[in-house]
Amino acid sequence: MPTTPPRPPTGQPAAAALSATPRSTIRRGARRARTDRAELYAVLDAGLVGHLGVSVDGSPYVLPTGYGRDGDTLYLHGSTGAATLRAAAAGTPVCFTVTHVDGVVYARSAFHHSMNYRCAVVHGAARVVTDPAERLLGLQVLTDHLAPGSWAATRQPDRRELAATVVLALDLAEASLKVRTGPPGDDERDVAANAGDWAGVLPVSTVLGAPEPCPLLPDGVPVPARVRERGLSRPG
Repeated sequence: MPTTPPRPPTGQPAAAALSATPRSTIRRGARRARTDRAELYAVLDAGLVGHLGVSVDGSPYVLPTGYGRDGDTLYLHGSTGAATLRAAAAGTPVCFTVTHVDGVVYARSAFHHSMNYRCAVVHGAARVVTDPAERLLGLQVLTDHLAPGSWAATRQPDRRELAATVVLALDLAEASLKVRTGPPGDDERDVAANAGDWAGVLPVSTVLGAPEPCPLLPDGVPVPARVRERGLSRPG
């Protein structure tokens, strides 16, 4: 196992406006586009699973994957045997998305039923991380994004585990953010003709529940604060 410790994550860089490109320009529902990079960070940081889109031998694949953010870099990882990651590692353009559903929007017409959501989309070519220190950094960022505090509290990867894992870095230079909030956008005719029909928003949230111990734990092992303090407390 490498002995060089990873550098601490850089954290939040100075926020700047998102730069629109032909791929990242939102055209449908453009009024819902957000250009504040800090909002992009917030959506990414609040998620646990993203979807990686990549073409493999001419066929599209979109697969869920864990991730972590360090400044303007997203780190992804997986098995060195995964075809999608091998394609991404070879320079095939990728698209990575993170979506939160915040509410189901009930309208007075079927056409205007919708969802309140936050959706981040990142385009680019992933970079294979080969520097040993940055590989450990990427794995630290991934681990602590999923389970804060766990990198320092658990055994870190050994040589065999590192050899079986590919770490990819994806720059956030080409990214977009689209957000819908608020009530249904009913037509005036439907509001007037269906005044008695209920319309509104059914909120959706994700909550982490009470910790469930591994059955192999000896009796009396307490739940660590890094786990206990997240349980029943994190909205999605």
